[in-house]
Amino acid sequence: MSSFPVDRLVFGPDDVDLARSPLAGHLGAETYVLGAFNPGLTRLPNGNLLMMVRIAEALRQPIFDGHVHAIRWEAEGGRRHAGGMSQAGRYVLDAWPLDQVDTADPRKFLIRGGRWRVMALTSLSWILPVELSADGLDVVAVHYDRAVAPQGSFQCYGVEDARVSHVGDRWLMTTCSVSPERHSTTLYSSTDGLEWTFEDVVLDHQNKDMLIFEGRIDGQYWAQTRPLGDLYFAYPPGSEWRAGPSINLATSPDALHWKPHREPGIRPHADTIATARMGGGTPPILTDEGWLTLWHGVEPKEIVGVYRTYWSILDRDDPTRVLRTEHAPLLEANTELTRPLEDKMYVRDVVFTTGIADAGDHYVVASGEADLACRITHVPKSVFQA
Repeated sequence: MSSFPVDRLVFGPDDVDLARSPLAGHLGAETYVLGAFNPGLTRLPNGNLLMMVRIAEALRQPIFDGHVHAIRWEAEGGRRHAGGMSQAGRYVLDAWPLDQVDTADPRKFLIRGGRWRVMALTSLSWILPVELSADGLDVVAVHYDRAVAPQGSFQCYGVEDARVSHVGDRWLMTTCSVSPERHSTTLYSSTDGLEWTFEDVVLDHQNKDMLIFEGRIDGQYWAQTRPLGDLYFAYPPGSEWRAGPSINLATSPDALHWKPHREPGIRPHADTIATARMGGGTPPILTDEGWLTLWHGVEPKEIVGVYRTYWSILDRDDPTRVLRTEHAPLLEANTELTRPLEDKMYVRDVVFTTGIADAGDHYVVASGEADLACRITHVPKSVFQA
């Protein structure tokens, strides 16, 4: 892993004013910020950077009266608009008996007794726009009035992990919307990077990492995706690839209707356990050498695993072709950065890179650190050059 002269946390739980949260005044129970992390990143027309920060808001005391409680959004009166969206809603608590759940992972609890895994979250996530200076190191404004929060039953457990791409004259933001109905990818658009309009559900299956390329290829939108499942088929013995989650590709004429691409994207190599599980990180951006994409690899360890950031260069005309990649990580979790937040730590060994912006001779790279705070790293462009 390289060491970079600019590498710091710029926004964390203590920087969030929950009095201005979408949940404020709904629950009759104290909440706190479990994490302010995994920020999408883009450059605004005024030259500043914007992080779209995932705020995981959790109950201070989730366990009481022999139950563990989850936060859920529901439409007021149980009604919804004809299009499936409702602007009017409220947040409620659901109670689960402790003898029916497994609470080993602090981020969620599993419901026992089913024939497949069923879980609920210990927090509800919403997206907070945080405007930074042009270098990404100072907070200029926190736009609570432009927060992106649940608006429909298909995101009743939250809106997570924004990824922002600037394509032509529009900003496009994918998010993961969580509910019992589906674990879907939803699309928002903006003409200025600040005011976001809900477009629609664009992927109807569990897919945590949809990243739209920052530019079209032959008039088509391209995206990286990462469908999940519990079953993967083996590569033949001796293959250079390892079976499991991989980074797939999809194309679209309008950024709404997506077709999976028939050729594979980036697959985990069999000779490194550090990428036994992998997924997309930053929206691919076009460089002189091709599309630069930063992605995450996970080494199995305990419950969560060790998350690191890696990179690849893809062919500018055919993104299925990986021109160059590195087995050595670009970023790893940095315990020195989180030392002042030690009392808030609940996972370790996690850096999850989610945004990138051009800054001349370097890139501003945004990551979630320890599922807790937002990390900004200045990475020289020379790192990615042959």
